[in-house]
Amino acid sequence: MFSVATPVREIEKATLSNGVRVVTESMPHLRSVSLGVWIGTGSRIERGPENGLSHFIEHMVFKGTRTRSAEDIARTIDSIGGGLDAFTAKELVGFNTKVLDEHLPISFDVLADMVLNPTFTEADIEKERGVVLEELKMEVDQPEYLLHDIFINGFWKNHGLGQPILGTRDTVKKFNRTGVLDYYGRVYTPRNLLITAAGSLDHDRIVRLVEEQFSSLPDTGMPAPDGAPQPHAPIVLKKKDSLEQVHINLGVPAFELSHEMRFPLYVLNTVLGGGMSSRLFQNIRERQGLAYSVYTELHLYSDSGCLAIYAGTGPETARQVVDSIMAEIREIKQNLISVDELRRAKDHLKGSLMLSLESSSSRMSNLARQELYFDRYMTPDEMLDSIEDVTRQQVQDLAARFFSTEGVALAMLGRLHDMQIERSDLTC
Repeated sequence: MFSVATPVREIEKATLSNGVRVVTESMPHLRSVSLGVWIGTGSRIERGPENGLSHFIEHMVFKGTRTRSAEDIARTIDSIGGGLDAFTAKELVGFNTKVLDEHLPISFDVLADMVLNPTFTEADIEKERGVVLEELKMEVDQPEYLLHDIFINGFWKNHGLGQPILGTRDTVKKFNRTGVLDYYGRVYTPRNLLITAAGSLDHDRIVRLVEEQFSSLPDTGMPAPDGAPQPHAPIVLKKKDSLEQVHINLGVPAFELSHEMRFPLYVLNTVLGGGMSSRLFQNIRERQGLAYSVYTELHLYSDSGCLAIYAGTGPETARQVVDSIMAEIREIKQNLISVDELRRAKDHLKGSLMLSLESSSSRMSNLARQELYFDRYMTPDEMLDSIEDVTRQQVQDLAARFFSTEGVALAMLGRLHDMQIERSDLTC
């Protein structure tokens, strides 16, 4: 094992001999400590019938270990007033807990036990299959989430990033213990594991706890990598007459998460649709009264990205909303944003950033993000300076680069009747 200390943010890093990484940040003014175990998996690396296995295994580790039942896991964390949670994303699965510093050993023991010693019994797999199938039904009942899956599937067609995180009814129905164990064995490997902690802690103590639990894992390498996705620009109109609204998702390619120009991209996203003062919100909601919800969001990954726009509106105003979105895109491409807009966007981003780093749990997650995607740790001042350095010209240049008529992907879901959208309607 080797260990490296860095003066940045009181962050220290160690790597066990089998490849497990440990990154901590001391926040001595707190009494809490947040722990996370991160696995470099997700729907992106699943192949064919495996789609949804990352998410399914995330559920399954809560069902019990060799020494703890599902009830034991819940009771142990509840008895110390802590929180225990997990999530699955396109490129990542995370398990995390937050407790008082005095309860660090027991909380880490539970977290490590779940990740390292799940039983994956046939009975639990059968029950959890039903739970996930219900979760899929719940998602289908939420049009905003259903539309997102339709849009992403077309945008990153024939690539893992385009697959649904939950899987499909067909794949989930066929999950069995053999497949779960095989996937778990290939993915939950030392070099694919990262452990982060932030709060009232001692780095050496955290490393000792990790060594006790994870050092015996054999180094079996990394899961096979895949190639970068090729973005597509389909126009997908899907009728669903049971909906009262038409839901619209429009997007274009963007930078990967670690790109050096990501801060101008953040500003572009903020100006266009990142808040109540954004152009889309003010024009479509406030001035025209066409939508309750309208916003932009960035889906950024290790080697690709997407800037997406969402709006929900009535069937009779859906085309008007699409036209209004395209008008705002043309405007931000053709003219510099104002000095006031730039200032508001910068201050919005700065405030969001600093507020997001105030808790031990957010710092713990930030450590994972920087280790996995940047391989370095930026100070808050570095990030603030990078935001402040963004210029109006950079924002316009990015808009001109990303928004092209042939590059705009569009998905619409709802009571579309005989509506048709052609490529010429997306001229920008």
